[in-house]
Amino acid sequence: MAAALQQAWGLWRGPALRSRAALRPLGLLAPPCRELAGPGPGPGEAALEDNPFYGKYRHKLQELRRSSPDVFESRMEKRSEVKKQPVGYSKQAEFIRRVDEKAEAFGAKTSKGGFTKDKTLDSILHVEMVKEKSAEEIKQIWNQYFSAKDTVYAVIPAEKFDLLWKRAQKCPSFLYALPRKEGYEFFVGQWSGTELHFTSLINIQTQGETAPSHLVLYHYPELQKEKGIVLMTAEMDSKFLVVQEAQCLANQVQLFYATDRSETYELVETFNHRPSEFKYMSVIAELEQSGLGKGLRPSQDSDKS
Repeated sequence: MAAALQQAWGLWRGPALRSRAALRPLGLLAPPCRELAGPGPGPGEAALEDNPFYGKYRHKLQELRRSSPDVFESRMEKRSEVKKQPVGYSKQAEFIRRVDEKAEAFGAKTSKGGFTKDKTLDSILHVEMVKEKSAEEIKQIWNQYFSAKDTVYAVIPAEKFDLLWKRAQKCPSFLYALPRKEGYEFFVGQWSGTELHFTSLINIQTQGETAPSHLVLYHYPELQKEKGIVLMTAEMDSKFLVVQEAQCLANQVQLFYATDRSETYELVETFNHRPSEFKYMSVIAELEQSGLGKGLRPSQDSDKS
């Protein structure tokens, strides 16, 4: 199952959406449903005029009816079918199916290593439509969708991302440690815009600039000013990392870049601007003190069995 960073970012994770009314926002993650109406209401069209949002979209609805009458009729028939659904009918299964279809289509645009190229927020949900929702509603939509995925995701408070982003621009790379059965494996995290790419240190040493990414964190600040949140999700190479390991690396971004402890962030500054003074053991010391990744290393008892 997916690994959420909600607790790490100090966010409350709401309960699962259950009611028909609560599930309705999930349609924002699917292709836009243009239930159209125009002059001279036909079967099912008059009911649209009772919708409180009808006036806001009237012009677009009428324009599409004139330009694509076949699409208009199809949407109206679909609307009538939805209204016939039994009380308590859940659109969640349909929502998941449609999002998966959209993700598969967009996934055809992949970069080297199988990661999505130009993975925009609009490829996941309709930004303009979701702006009508509250920050809490958007959190629930984002969390509910990605909780069913084997990936890392989070909803980051705007002020936390502000701090992280300012520091990332000054210090675009850092060395992270991942606990292994014996010792630690090191990964280099490199910011590229709002994407954070992780590659194992040994791959960089052997392949240089052509070393492929093992994990990419995608940060979406489109809703930061208006809603006070930044959405994040990830893609990873499952041949090298499992979700729990990817979560450990993602948690360390907060540990080192969004910390209030000057001593901790100083490690990032030293790595970027005074590399000759950098001591990798200091990263391990901070990691062990934080307790992150503690569950990744097998216990001594399990080793003996």
